[in-house]
Amino acid sequence: METLQYLLPQVWFGILALFLFLYVMLDGFDLGVGILSLTSSSEKRRSILMTSLSNIWDANETWLVLMGGSLFGAFPLAYSTILSALYVPIFVMIFGLIFRAVAFEFREQATNKLFWNFAFGAGSFLAALGQGFALGGVLEGIRVDANGHFIGTTWDWLRFPTIVVALTLIQGYVLIGSTYLIWKTEGELQKTHYKTAKLAAITTLIGAILITVVTPIFYESARDRLFSQPLVYIFSLIPILGIVLIGLLLRSITRQEERTPFIWTILIFVLTFLGLAMVVFPYIIPPTITIYQAAADPSSMVVMIIFVGALIPVMLFYNIYQYFVFRGKVTEAAYEE
Repeated sequence: METLQYLLPQVWFGILALFLFLYVMLDGFDLGVGILSLTSSSEKRRSILMTSLSNIWDANETWLVLMGGSLFGAFPLAYSTILSALYVPIFVMIFGLIFRAVAFEFREQATNKLFWNFAFGAGSFLAALGQGFALGGVLEGIRVDANGHFIGTTWDWLRFPTIVVALTLIQGYVLIGSTYLIWKTEGELQKTHYKTAKLAAITTLIGAILITVVTPIFYESARDRLFSQPLVYIFSLIPILGIVLIGLLLRSITRQEERTPFIWTILIFVLTFLGLAMVVFPYIIPPTITIYQAAADPSSMVVMIIFVGALIPVMLFYNIYQYFVFRGKVTEAAYEE
């Protein structure tokens, strides 16, 4: 039983990290495309952007729902405390997701699409902003009492470091959205998103550098962990690899390659998540409550693993299948008047 109490929280931490990564990667380019739709110069171009998402975006958000349910079941204390501490950014995120979903459907039936076009882009931006502040709030740390219950204020998450994290996440979404559109479009629209991808890569790099500098300055718990032996060598390697990947991404954009920019961007997201996981682990409510303190009963976690373990392959297969079926480009010719 002691072995299970030690291993199960680690397993569930890994599962939740997987769900979060899949959501950010898949719905990230959805949100990025939505934000980019605000800059579209014509209704035809905007229609192409939204058509590129029409058959896949619903399934991408499933990972967020699964992550929320799994967090509630595996770490109920963390679920209640994190939602209490980050009520405002989570509300903004949910409102944005609902707003963009409604706009996506109503736009298809509307005669005047101007309002719904703006609603889709604004909803995407709000969802990304809420997620960025929520991530920054977790990294910032949540004030809790001895029992792990939230004792802070409603606006604890709103500080300079969390603003930097939020803006950087938005740029990351614009980057992965741009590289996705490079893959899915052609002609002048594709050339436009080579430019937005290059700009987003540079701004994302600047944001990542700011986060790297700000984190050890503002967060004492993170500073102690970052400069501890032997983790300091691993953490030193992550920024170097990040700069290399950004360089490879910019080179692929300059060469106007179609698929490799998206692949390099995914690898940048993978590297970022590995760094964040190493900073946070083993805390589920940084910087005080660990995964072992917040874990549910081992029997509950075992039962959940059985069901979730059967569900993950089904969802992965469905995601892979839909991307395979709708793998072609969305061409401008289909929208010629």
